[in-house]
Amino acid sequence: MAEILQQTLDNGLTVLLEPMPHLPSASFELLIPMGSATDPRGLEGSAAVLRDWLFRGAGEHTSRQLSDALDELGVRRGGHASVEHTTFSASLLADLLRPALGLFADALQRPHLLDSEFEPAKALALQELASLDDNPVQRVFVALSEQYFASGHGRSPYGSHQALTAMTAEQVRQDYQQRVSPQGAILAVAGGITWDELLTAVEASLSSWQGPPPAPLEVELRPTRVHHLPAETAQVQIGVAYRGVAPGEPGYYEYALATAVLSSGMSSRLFSEVREKRGLVYAVAAVNRAVRGLGYTLGYAGTTAERADETLQVLLYELRRLSRGVSGEELARARTGILSHLVMQGESSGARASALARDTFLFGQPRTLMELRRLVEQVDLDTINAFLATQADQAFTITTLGPRALSA
Repeated sequence: MAEILQQTLDNGLTVLLEPMPHLPSASFELLIPMGSATDPRGLEGSAAVLRDWLFRGAGEHTSRQLSDALDELGVRRGGHASVEHTTFSASLLADLLRPALGLFADALQRPHLLDSEFEPAKALALQELASLDDNPVQRVFVALSEQYFASGHGRSPYGSHQALTAMTAEQVRQDYQQRVSPQGAILAVAGGITWDELLTAVEASLSSWQGPPPAPLEVELRPTRVHHLPAETAQVQIGVAYRGVAPGEPGYYEYALATAVLSSGMSSRLFSEVREKRGLVYAVAAVNRAVRGLGYTLGYAGTTAERADETLQVLLYELRRLSRGVSGEELARARTGILSHLVMQGESSGARASALARDTFLFGQPRTLMELRRLVEQVDLDTINAFLATQADQAFTITTLGPRALSA
């Protein structure tokens, strides 16, 4: 297994490479610490607008020319604006990484940011926000984050209709000057490219990039509460948030395995107890999430209005019951699932580039697949159950969406 190579440039950009010499392709993810949590007040949704606007003309290319140039290189691109950061990702033939990186560098350092291209970028953000009306599951999680976090982490990456409608091109240009910066940014690359080739490409395209440091951001939580969103729907959406284990803290891998016992596959506790045995839901799950300095878990259930109260009670019971421990069979199954996921991740340069960027942002350093495997395998039954015994008395923030409020 190849080691992960890393260097931080003088301008603050961290560059990482996981060589995959057997691949003719390469992928990269550029992570910038610019998300909805630091959107300027009154400009909620600015990061989402900027992410699109930056690529509507840059350097010597118009918007159409830039898109054509990336297509001619065969670049499959993506990314998104999230709570703490914005990502720009690409997969392509490894020997074309240098010119592709140059085009991305133009978008970040020399964007045109024309008034004529601002309105289409803003219109796209408004359309994505409006799509929440047709996605009740996403709506309940957006509302749950607002109820769970007192800090900017509770802001939706979609922004708000009022802010998006009112924001001007000049306001977002000023935001670009403050937040699109190499300081704290991470460029993670995986694939069939050497370290010398990567550093040469980065030196040519990104070494002259300058900008201010990111604004400090502290996590703050609200007191736990139950909140309801009235909606004339046939189904009821239930979202639950509660504290987990932050990246790098003791118990992180025990907690990851415990959550897999709770919600990973058809033999998991939530699926078997809430759906299969009782037939209460059409969907149920729990997933771990993290921001810098905090780990938390989101639980979800979708059910009918008639069975919503019972569903909520059973869901909370199963979440609390985890603190009593897991069986050896459950632990073995959860470990196999996580290790299988790691194997599949190791076959994808795009998955590895994304994981390297995310790990470096959250943990302060990347984790190799071999290291991850070792950390997962070393958790035994006594260790995980001793840890879970410390997780009793969880306090839940609950958000529901449907025709009536539920009794928690």
